[in-house]
Amino acid sequence: MVLEESHSRLSSEDRGPIIGLGKGRLESLTDGIFGTVMTVLVLSLSVPIIISGSPAFENSQLITSLRGLLPDIFSYIISFAILGSFWVRHHTMFFFVTTVNRILLGLNIAFLLTIGFIPFSTALLGLYPTLELSLIIYGMNLIATSIASQILWIYAVRKKLVSHDTIDERNISRITRRMTLGWLSYVIAIFVSFIDPLLTLALYIITLLFFIFNTGIGIRIRRPKVPKSEF
Repeated sequence: MVLEESHSRLSSEDRGPIIGLGKGRLESLTDGIFGTVMTVLVLSLSVPIIISGSPAFENSQLITSLRGLLPDIFSYIISFAILGSFWVRHHTMFFFVTTVNRILLGLNIAFLLTIGFIPFSTALLGLYPTLELSLIIYGMNLIATSIASQILWIYAVRKKLVSHDTIDERNISRITRRMTLGWLSYVIAIFVSFIDPLLTLALYIITLLFFIFNTGIGIRIRRPKVPKSEF
């Protein structure tokens, strides 16, 4: 009996709000991690080192070295944009979240864990852009991030941490479907890598463009009705 009461108390504490760790602190941590990771991404780009010689010879070396950096630049740009879309999505979700508990905090940290891995998978993709394994690792990273984000959202909805005063069931379902479409697209891209690596890169870009142009579009915010004045 005592054990059951203790378990029940611990379970309710896990689902309850955390003193001093509200929604604002969670969003501040998330912003900090995103900012750090997006800054670290540029470290995969190294300034070319050339051998001294005539101006024409040095320019030729520099052009060749910069061409060699194109895959790294490409992976940096696409990853930076993907991180930006995930950041916007996270803020869209938490616009509707009103309460934060221990489990939601843990799920958000798990989401940030997958975000922190992106600089590594990006550097790998930059060095080996046409190898199946590098494309798979990059895709798996994006799948993990997408699924972690969706689990975060689904938990918040099911535990009624989302304010239904600002969003209805139709828009909740719409957000969930878009998240599912994201990781499914990355799964398809991974399977395509066994056929054509360049097509996989194209699918990553198409998925990114879809989310850039569709994040927040069609999501209607409920506004409280203001009673009309009698005068």
